[in-house]
Amino acid sequence: MMFKGSAITVTMLDGGIAELNFDLQGESVNKFNTQTVLELEEALGILDDADDVKGLLLTSSKGVFLVGADITEFVPLFGKGEGKVGSHLAKNHDNFNLLEDLDFPTCIAINGYAMGGGLELALACDFRIMSTVAKIGLPETKLGIIPGWGGTVRLPRVAGADTAIDWICSGKEQRPDVALKAGVVDGVVEPEHLRDAALAVLQDAIDGKLDYESRRDQKTEPLKLNETEAMMVFETSKAFVAGMAGPNYPAPVVAIECMQQAARKYRDDAIAIERAGFEKVASTSVAEALVGLFLSDQLIGKKAKGWEKQADKKVERAAVLGAGIMGGGIAYQSAYKGTPIKMKDINQAGLDLGLSEANKLLAKQVNRGRMTVEKMGSILASIDPMLTYDGFEDVDVVVEAVVENPKVKHAVLADVEKQVSDDTVIASNTSTISISYLAEALERPENFCGMHFFNPVHAMPLVEVIRGEKTSDTAIARTVAYANAMGKKAIVVNDCPGFLVNRVLFPYFAGFMGLLRDGADFQQVDKVMERFGWPMGPAYLMDVVGIDTGNHAEQVMAEGFPDRMTKEFKTAGDVMFENDRYGQKNGKGFYLYENDKRGKPKKVVDPQVYELLKPVVADSKEFDKDEIIARMMIPMATELARCLEEDIVGSAPEADMALVYGVGFPPFRGGLFRWIDDMGIEKFVAMCDQYKHLGKLYEATDAQREMAANGGKYYTL
Repeated sequence: MMFKGSAITVTMLDGGIAELNFDLQGESVNKFNTQTVLELEEALGILDDADDVKGLLLTSSKGVFLVGADITEFVPLFGKGEGKVGSHLAKNHDNFNLLEDLDFPTCIAINGYAMGGGLELALACDFRIMSTVAKIGLPETKLGIIPGWGGTVRLPRVAGADTAIDWICSGKEQRPDVALKAGVVDGVVEPEHLRDAALAVLQDAIDGKLDYESRRDQKTEPLKLNETEAMMVFETSKAFVAGMAGPNYPAPVVAIECMQQAARKYRDDAIAIERAGFEKVASTSVAEALVGLFLSDQLIGKKAKGWEKQADKKVERAAVLGAGIMGGGIAYQSAYKGTPIKMKDINQAGLDLGLSEANKLLAKQVNRGRMTVEKMGSILASIDPMLTYDGFEDVDVVVEAVVENPKVKHAVLADVEKQVSDDTVIASNTSTISISYLAEALERPENFCGMHFFNPVHAMPLVEVIRGEKTSDTAIARTVAYANAMGKKAIVVNDCPGFLVNRVLFPYFAGFMGLLRDGADFQQVDKVMERFGWPMGPAYLMDVVGIDTGNHAEQVMAEGFPDRMTKEFKTAGDVMFENDRYGQKNGKGFYLYENDKRGKPKKVVDPQVYELLKPVVADSKEFDKDEIIARMMIPMATELARCLEEDIVGSAPEADMALVYGVGFPPFRGGLFRWIDDMGIEKFVAMCDQYKHLGKLYEATDAQREMAANGGKYYTL
């Protein structure tokens, strides 16, 4: 053995071929942490000095090849100046350059994910062979940064500027067939043939049948574009990408600028340009926020997997009670992800609507070329519509999704419990009603919990799994396992009115109602909050949620938290409800809704709304954008703090991810608690004090005041 470390080993094979193998001990995946980078430097140094090596094969002993940099090592460097980040990158730049400059050919066998630095390592090799089950990509722009180990330099020279711009700016994972067509890899083979295929390619290069030196020249010399071609490609792309990404996500445009500035440079000068670009974006608050979200997402994923491991059985058969749009969406998601499901309703019209919803969603997949007609038929066949409880004794989980009415839910839950086995888990898709209260109808409350999906089910990633007073760990574990199987982000929360997301969303709406009462124009508020980063303003969001749905939830919140959520005035929302303006569902709310050319609802301003609101609002007044933001965000932030302090949610990252995935909180801000940290808790408390005359929702909590006094933060990284 030429080298043995805790992450890398180098051994000699027959015929003068050396194998450099990645297998980071104590980790489930390979990644470029400091240990791996240092070992790679040492291993490559030994290979560079060796006299008897004719070729190098790079492999992985794990199910993934290499997922990229250890992002946790970058986090402490953010905000500490551009030089700190750049120096952290430098060592692996040297490694990849040395790999590229070795006196013998190199071939990498990509057996699983090679993302970020993993793909950049592959690009430094002469030849790349990929398994049919592997995926590659450069996802850095999704984290607010750009490829930092030569990705913006080598990818355009290997695959062309257009491909490089697309891959880097989108940050998408790429399938083997796409990678082969783009010329990023040289071959795609079945997993069992990967090693032999890579060795064969390497042997052909050693024998002179494949010219590896000309490949190196292509990667280390300027891009093969004349000045006019380069200007057309890069300038056009910058304009398009800037429009798509928006002003809050600078990384994709910076990546294009780096590629453009480096187009006429040789490798080392081009890499210096990339490094400067990386340092530029890494020093922004956006990068810190998006990397923070990435780490938070890993945390909730790890917690969900932990629950899944505790599950007593795999969910192999499911059922949903109540069809319609929501039930049909749940049935579609379950069947689409591979869990057969029974869909029961009390009438055929409901079943027809549920099947229509599932059929519509599947047809879209077929029309977009993402699914065959045969596959669509197979998925639809795994949805079993029924008017009876036939076969319910064999299901592992039942999701109740009937009308949001406590009496109806009590009756349905008691009824279905008699039809299922003693260990079947029953979960309610309620959005507001107490799980502990609903459990009163059941003989086995330990098998009952909440499973709150967000509408539309197929598009919204979050599922709140709600623990009632008597809910068992077994019920939580199986429900989370089912959510995981459905491809959802499951966050376990404790029971309270509105649970987590709705409990903090309605104070946000209360802030909106207060602004309208005091003379704000709902269109101006919408525009300000959209510029803040929300996908839609509060008036538009209320229309999408449904004014009638909001009216019901508002009553639940007021009953649960009378000290701060009881209304003291007639609101604009009340006026909308009284005038049957329920939002998108009936075509009129704060806005009117007309279908566009694609059949999607498009909002249109309705002057009549201003007339309807006159009795409940003050004379029109222009508000400063900072005041609008403060009055909208403080109630949500203080209520989220209460949820954390009351242990409704387990941690700040889980709370933040729930709002990002559940209601679209602006990702570039990193979450609501990270927004407070970025502002500074002292400044936030002072802002609360400025508006505390508006009511208890604007009062900072005692814990927040203590944090402010002690310089505390919600996040330590």
